[in-house]
Amino acid sequence: MKSLTNRIGLPPKLMMGYAGLVVFMMGEGLEQGWLSPFLISGGLSIQQSALLFSVYGIAAALAAWLSGVLSEMFGAQRVMTAGVIIFIIGSVFFISVGLPSHNLYVMLPTYALRGFGYPLFAYSFLVWVAYEAPTEKLGSAVGIFWFCYSGGLNVLGALYSSIALPYLGEMTTLWSALVFVVIGAMIAIFLNREKVAKKATGERPSLGYLLKGITIAFEKPKIGMGGIVRTINTSAAYGFTVFMPLFFMEIGFTRGEWLQIYACLWSVNIIFNLLFGVISDRLGWRNTVMWFGGMGCATFTVLFYYVPLWSGANFLLTMLIAGCFGACLAAYVPLSAIMPTLAPENKGAAMSILNLGAGLSTFLGPAVVGIFIGSLGTVGVIWVFAGLYVFSAFLMKFVTLPKNQDLVVPAGSVD
Repeated sequence: MKSLTNRIGLPPKLMMGYAGLVVFMMGEGLEQGWLSPFLISGGLSIQQSALLFSVYGIAAALAAWLSGVLSEMFGAQRVMTAGVIIFIIGSVFFISVGLPSHNLYVMLPTYALRGFGYPLFAYSFLVWVAYEAPTEKLGSAVGIFWFCYSGGLNVLGALYSSIALPYLGEMTTLWSALVFVVIGAMIAIFLNREKVAKKATGERPSLGYLLKGITIAFEKPKIGMGGIVRTINTSAAYGFTVFMPLFFMEIGFTRGEWLQIYACLWSVNIIFNLLFGVISDRLGWRNTVMWFGGMGCATFTVLFYYVPLWSGANFLLTMLIAGCFGACLAAYVPLSAIMPTLAPENKGAAMSILNLGAGLSTFLGPAVVGIFIGSLGTVGVIWVFAGLYVFSAFLMKFVTLPKNQDLVVPAGSVD
């Protein structure tokens, strides 16, 4: 382990956190690919399902925003521990009370509590990474973070569900998620004896500093635009889980095939999280996000709908398009290096805006579906997402880095 971390150039203390993150996110995300059709089959409308996921996204966005400043005020490990506890409480009540009742008013707060817990764990660790990783390796470090995050959330979780659902059923599969959450938390927090320092300047906990996680977006507009870009980043991927399983099954795919396609999307994504993390340190962070991320995602969002529509239930071809979309999603990874660089004196506050965008992404995707699916249909929602990705590429033209910043970025890659 030590020789590996020396070769990568990252502190050994981060590696245990990465390992725990994979396992935790596997438990957090194992229901994403199938919960919506399960709820709809139980009597909810697609708009009600979208509302549930949107409220979940709002809770996740709030917790994601809080994670950055709270980590600086109280230390990352304390905030991560609080996130695990909140997630477990929300999960227990959602599974034992919310789902059996089929009462949307019970499901909304309990699922929201679950959504509030996981960002406190995951994004507090991202703040940890931003402080511990050397600046010249920051692109690679955040690439590894998103590799672990997406690998657990969207790949291993989906693959586990595809295997477990036929044998355990939906409810038992949901209960089993808590096993992964507890094990992941133990690895990342309790077995990692390295302590994470609070903010180096010794900032005392205060409402003023908490609000810094919002006001910095107005003090430094580039950070605000970066937050908007991050919100758009995975919005379509979260929106897909609400309506695309129904579209794919209408075409002729099975639920198992959809889960495998969804897992392929994120399997390719985690590989390119690493690749774009390293590549962006050479090509330039902003250019990678703008061209490979924004324009690439716009292209393959459209193809993810039209290719299976035209070719039918062509499993391999659809897997190929899903993989290409997942690869382009990974091109947004350099945002996690850009944001703290734009505010080196307030990295935690800058990361709070990034984390807020990541949380809002889980809200924006289902919200777009809920708002437009009734009037525009599936194809209209697809084009709305494609337009958002083009808009994110446009915004990146203005998210330029300081010329005097000591970064390993090629000349000409930033303005």
